[in-house]
Amino acid sequence: MKYLDEYRDPALARHLLDELRATATRPWRIMEVCGGQTHTLVRQGIDELLPAGMRMIHGPGCPVCVTPLETLDRAMAIAARPGVTLTSFGDMLRVPGTGTDLLSLRARGADVRVVYAPMDAVRLAARHPDREVVFLAVGFETTAPANATAVLHAARLGLTNFSMLVSHVLVPPAMTTLLDDPDCEVQAFLAAGHVCAVTGWRAYEPIAARYRVPIVVTGFEPLDLLEGVLMAVTQLESGRHEVANQYARAVRRTGNTAAQDAVRTVFQVTDRAWRGIGTLPASGLELTEEYTRFDAARRFAVRDLSPAEDPSCIAGAILTGARLPTDCAAYGTRCTPRHPLGAPMVSSEGTCAAYHAAGRVRSQP
Repeated sequence: MKYLDEYRDPALARHLLDELRATATRPWRIMEVCGGQTHTLVRQGIDELLPAGMRMIHGPGCPVCVTPLETLDRAMAIAARPGVTLTSFGDMLRVPGTGTDLLSLRARGADVRVVYAPMDAVRLAARHPDREVVFLAVGFETTAPANATAVLHAARLGLTNFSMLVSHVLVPPAMTTLLDDPDCEVQAFLAAGHVCAVTGWRAYEPIAARYRVPIVVTGFEPLDLLEGVLMAVTQLESGRHEVANQYARAVRRTGNTAAQDAVRTVFQVTDRAWRGIGTLPASGLELTEEYTRFDAARRFAVRDLSPAEDPSCIAGAILTGARLPTDCAAYGTRCTPRHPLGAPMVSSEGTCAAYHAAGRVRSQP
């Protein structure tokens, strides 16, 4: 399969590892921002094959994991109402809210449905004008264009029974928040290739210059990640701090301008809460005034809730890379993929799920 098997070649992987070992003279610390990259690194054992002392720090790049608890609680409050159909991608259904999750709510009779694209929810609303259809719109810049397109299409159809519960977040503000932390150990970033396929990488250039950190736009296969790490280390060793593009087969500096235009039409930048991290300024998207009629939080008046995290979950520290899943006392015992305490154990991009799937266990005290 083109662009898949070629990027899993073990001989090339060994060559890149040899080159990395020959290049690195210090124990550099590099953060991969994307949860999909985390899963590849952990599943393939790449993080354990790096030169001695070099460490990958797993960042807050799982869209399911960073969706704030209050958004989940709002979704459940809306779904519990009669006459409402709440639609979502499947990986959101088992994310724990305060006391329950959407899957359990569906088992108790709520009309919660899995869709594969936001346009599915629009079509559902068009077919069922007697029901309120709500789409749970979460994710980074990657999913924003499709969600914007769905709103534009609903507006063209004149639908009055379709709305979105929006919880979009943006990558660059999260990176700068991490770098502003005096305890931050990150010396370089692997940026998420799919995000940059939409946005390009121009927004990363001021970050690289201001904080003097290399940023390498990277794909998701083993060779992508190994080459991305090598490109970052090469810059670190030479004292450079630029934005480089490893994922040239999919990403351009300017990104997808048509997608960007759709997002700017429907959404505007706002402060946004991140699960386990807190509210970050200008780190999210909300519907513009022209499209607030599609805002489910306003339509159903579910803004004032009192979410409560499980006190034993250290998701915030894991999402910022300060702790590893195996540092959590609940990991693999009270918290498992079947019975998760926090979102990182649920999502297909969650760090805890990646560690658990790879069979990594806590060190015995």
